[in-house]
Amino acid sequence: MARVKRGNVARKRRKKILKLAKGFRGSHSTLFRTANQQVMKALRSAYRDRKKRKRDFRRLWIVRINAAVHKHGMSYSKFMGKLRKADIQLNRKMLAQMAALDQAGFSKIAELASRVQ
Repeated sequence: MARVKRGNVARKRRKKILKLAKGFRGSHSTLFRTANQQVMKALRSAYRDRKKRKRDFRRLWIVRINAAVHKHGMSYSKFMGKLRKADIQLNRKMLAQMAALDQAGFSKIAELASRVQ
């Protein structure tokens, strides 16, 4: 049976990892073993934080809406409940955007919501 040297395959695999580790500090970007550990850790964090980003933005939108709604004498939960009853279907991202950039439009929505019993 012929001898297999694996030089090409191993080099490609290592170069792929070192390419992913580009920009890491110190030996984390140059030595294969440490680079491999750091790349695996970075990929785990990236996967986790893609999910976390969605939660973080939702929390931010809720805080912004709550701050804007307090100016109209309502709490966030009451406001969202009244929006649902008034059948106003705006998501939190759009409401937060309006609260920050279009106060007049947001106050009209808040008025509509406050009229609902």
